[in-house]
Amino acid sequence: MKSSAILIFLVMNLLVSFGQSKLDFDLKKAEYLYHFAYECIDQEYPNKPNGVLGDDSYLLPPREIHPAFYGCFDWHSSVHGHWTLVTILSEFPDFEYRNEIIAKLKKNITAVNIQKEIEYFNNKNNSTYERTYGWAWLLKLDEALREWDAPEAVELQTNLSPLVDTLAVKFTGFLDKLVYPIRIGEHSNIAFGMSFAYDWAKKYNAELAAKIEEKALEYYSEDCDCPLTWEPGGFDFLSPCLQEASMMQKVLPKKDFEKWLKKFLPGFEKVPAKYLDIAEVTDRSDGKLAHLDGLNFSRAWCLFEMGHSLNNQKMIDLGIQHFNYSYEKMDSGEYAGAHWLASFAVYALIKSQE
Repeated sequence: MKSSAILIFLVMNLLVSFGQSKLDFDLKKAEYLYHFAYECIDQEYPNKPNGVLGDDSYLLPPREIHPAFYGCFDWHSSVHGHWTLVTILSEFPDFEYRNEIIAKLKKNITAVNIQKEIEYFNNKNNSTYERTYGWAWLLKLDEALREWDAPEAVELQTNLSPLVDTLAVKFTGFLDKLVYPIRIGEHSNIAFGMSFAYDWAKKYNAELAAKIEEKALEYYSEDCDCPLTWEPGGFDFLSPCLQEASMMQKVLPKKDFEKWLKKFLPGFEKVPAKYLDIAEVTDRSDGKLAHLDGLNFSRAWCLFEMGHSLNNQKMIDLGIQHFNYSYEKMDSGEYAGAHWLASFAVYALIKSQE
């Protein structure tokens, strides 16, 4: 661990020892975080389309190809930018900028726009577009709309629903074909996709929930000695080991998960900080290096999930340290991180409360 990282680590430990045993998702944080998503969900450029061009007719501006989710640099970031705003309004019903946020949400998530999005996913050249990271976030957005107690949520969720149905079918079909798990620390990590999709499916789609349970056990039940000290990879924003553990914590009974975790991450429960250094970001203008801020947030939410389930304060404390390191540096003025990191911060805050 480099000297600067060691200093930060020690300071964070002191903060925890002086009583910061959990994070607060308060109005101050909401007012700070909302603007990242609010400002980018209708910011069309710069833009990374990520799709396949079938011919010259595909050469259209992002707002015409993806009229609902064209902002925030790429499709999936736009989706979780919308999720961020919905979640903040759900958590803070009297939020000062409520009307402005709802106006933007209504402009984007219309029945006509969503039908255009479906047409794109049904195109033969882009049938696997955003598989499965963007699919999982779309299901998470639907979950947030269903749970948001506001009349506007009903209209938005109704409009979004046909795309949700399309991607749920695609998700089930893909898992049927995926023989081997995808274990990397970026978008296609299948443990992340299944974990987010499972949160939605266990409430709203029994077929997909059953398929995720089946595949999680098939992929991971015999895993052991995950090389956590090899992490992170230089471009990671997800922890392969922790995402897998998070997924298994959701599908296994508590006693079975405790037994599995002892084999999967031996010694981790007792001294989790021994195995994880906070990820250091050296250049926040580089989109790939800025991924590591996201890694700190995603590690945090996995640690909160497991820490709460196992009543393990050491995991929770380590999650707080990861969160604080990147939260304090979020507003760097670099769009490479600003277009997406608020979503990861908000999700970590939500998980810290559960």
